Amino acid sequence: MTKVKTAILSFGMSGKVFHAPFLELLPGFEFAGAWERSKNQLSDYYPNAQSFKTLESILEDESIELVVVNTPTYTHFEYAKLALDANKHVVVEKAFTTTVAEALELKELAERKNLKLSVFQNRRWDSDFRTVKEIYSKGVLGEPVDVSFCFDRFNPALSPKQHKEVKGSGAGIVKDLGPHIIDQALHLFGFPDSLFAKLAITRQYSEVDDYFKILLFYPRFNVELRGGYFFKEPTPSYTFHGTNGSFLKSRGDVQETQLQRGMKPNAAEYGIEPEREYGILNYVDGKQHVRELVQTLPGNYSNYYEGVYQSIVEGSAMPVTADDGINVMKIIEAAFQSDLEKRVIPLKD
Repeated sequence: MTKVKTAILSFGMSGKVFHAPFLELLPGFEFAGAWERSKNQLSDYYPNAQSFKTLESILEDESIELVVVNTPTYTHFEYAKLALDANKHVVVEKAFTTTVAEALELKELAERKNLKLSVFQNRRWDSDFRTVKEIYSKGVLGEPVDVSFCFDRFNPALSPKQHKEVKGSGAGIVKDLGPHIIDQALHLFGFPDSLFAKLAITRQYSEVDDYFKILLFYPRFNVELRGGYFFKEPTPSYTFHGTNGSFLKSRGDVQETQLQRGMKPNAAEYGIEPEREYGILNYVDGKQHVRELVQTLPGNYSNYYEGVYQSIVEGSAMPVTADDGINVMKIIEAAFQSDLEKRVIPLKD
């Protein structure tokens, strides 16, 4: 089997949890190592991987084919561009970039150099969203009428990660949690006709947006996207009301927690939600009204990297394309414009 030798640009939480375990486990990849600026932790987890002390040492290594840009958002454009210029395929964490213009430039550069470029929207492979997608695709809910996706937490404290809290082009909740549910909505329903957004600062001493509500307007239904840090009592993270029924689902995916505890993605219990997180499906079946719990599909981020491998080796499309990332950035830019101008922003000509 052809191996895709891969390096990641950070070995913090995202490197340890979301990238290295899959690059080390999947047979199509060879985990070359990570850029470690000050700490030297990589060898404790992956003794055979290399700790790179500079970005240049990764880019100059001709054996490395794929670079994962999992650094703070404000660095994504610069590092991804350098990697593409060095003839590497690139996976970029969310948010793809800080502007639509940057995202378009990366796409054009990748196409010109015949390289693969993808955005790491791993939450398409969350167990909860996979289940929502499955129920929607079966058609039991009928046509969408009112849909909401939420990424709610209760955490008034500021993050210790300064790049998330200091005012700048990549900071704030809209570019942190927002891309997850924006991408999920676009993946299910396509690109909307227009949107309206309200952004706010709700935490004491916060300098950046930490609450958002974005309304996506489609011809026959609306999708509400919401995120914030003052939601103490959990509500359904996915609420789907259709012409034939409703489906309510918690944000129950366990992969991040399992990976943080050191569980390997090939463990039998990996990605399996507990029964208490099963969704509620209530719909009409002929003359019968059916209300039942729906067992959650397993989540597995391995599917993303398996798609990346197929794209690089066999030439198929990336599992999340640069165009997908561009569309998310278009929604984010329009949301900031809508909040500033207090109006609905048209998105299609």
